[in-house]
Amino acid sequence: MKTIRNKVQLIGNVGENPKSHTFESGKKVTRLSLATNDFYLSNGEKVQQTQWHNLVAWGKQADLIEKYVTKGSEIAVEGKLTSRDYENEQGEKQYITEVLINEILLLNGK
Repeated sequence: MKTIRNKVQLIGNVGENPKSHTFESGKKVTRLSLATNDFYLSNGEKVQQTQWHNLVAWGKQADLIEKYVTKGSEIAVEGKLTSRDYENEQGEKQYITEVLINEILLLNGK
């Protein structure tokens, strides 16, 4: 491997309606959650494990999500993993990991 890149690919279902915000500059950001499922056997029984991922999209990707994606939509995304921190209303430092979307594919066929 010559280079290792920060690349994430996920296919799953949107957990709630995406939330968009347009800044005074005109830039738009859309945030949403995505559930992915994994299955394994435990004592001979199939068990489903769900992981939740925070996704963020800017610009054209944000517009596309705002227009076509709703709770329950099945989507595929490609992006990169990012981490950041912020201070909550109580003044406590919070950390969050998100997938910054580069590409999105709508899988519902609607």
